[in-house]
Amino acid sequence: MFFPSTSCLIQNKIRANRAWGFDISAACSSFLYALTTGAQFIESGGARKVLVVGADVMTSILNPEDRSTLILFGDGAGAVLLEPCAESEEDYGILDFVHEIDGSGGEHLYMPGGGSLNPSSHETVDGKMHYVHQSGQAVFKYAVRKMEELSRLMLEKNDLTGADIGAFIAHQANLRIIDATANKIGLDQSKVIKNIHKYGNTTAATIPLAIGDAIDEGKLRRGDLVLFAAVGAGFTSGCVLARWAY
Repeated sequence: MFFPSTSCLIQNKIRANRAWGFDISAACSSFLYALTTGAQFIESGGARKVLVVGADVMTSILNPEDRSTLILFGDGAGAVLLEPCAESEEDYGILDFVHEIDGSGGEHLYMPGGGSLNPSSHETVDGKMHYVHQSGQAVFKYAVRKMEELSRLMLEKNDLTGADIGAFIAHQANLRIIDATANKIGLDQSKVIKNIHKYGNTTAATIPLAIGDAIDEGKLRRGDLVLFAAVGAGFTSGCVLARWAY
């Protein structure tokens, strides 16, 4: 539903009576944007604990007659809890990030119906305007270029190379995008976390789900440098560098 926000629904369900919250709309980059936003609250002293949730039910807006999108997406949710590191762990946690948007890409991945521009009506339903519309090639080309660009920028800013990274956790939209980025920044494939074959593209949920899988599989260990990257509709994009503390 458009409102109340998902954060209000979650707060009520988990009975977090002293919490406040809000939703972030950045498509597949939403989790990274929320992660860095939450980290700023903790760093400033405005909050001691922040729950960051990525969740989407993409199957509700997929056209069953459009196999170019129908077979790509899945439903999912994942969450992480942020809190301050101990004084002895100052070099742990989120170390750096970069985010960008390019609104000119909005025409390549969008849902035209249901907002104030095209309010819900018989006409919008008959015109299949409440489904995902995607220009696959345009999205792919942008995602490959931008994910590599931001990942490389993050490494260079912090005097790192791909060999220094313990785990690469990217948005799980397309294996070719993930592999291309990893290869171009010199990452060994053993460090690349992949779970798209299990869940599909769950948009905002892919990265927290991949974090969980990496922990379960022993591929994410205390002290590892982790590189997170995402590109989403909008276009939105982001990259986060962190040192895993648990």
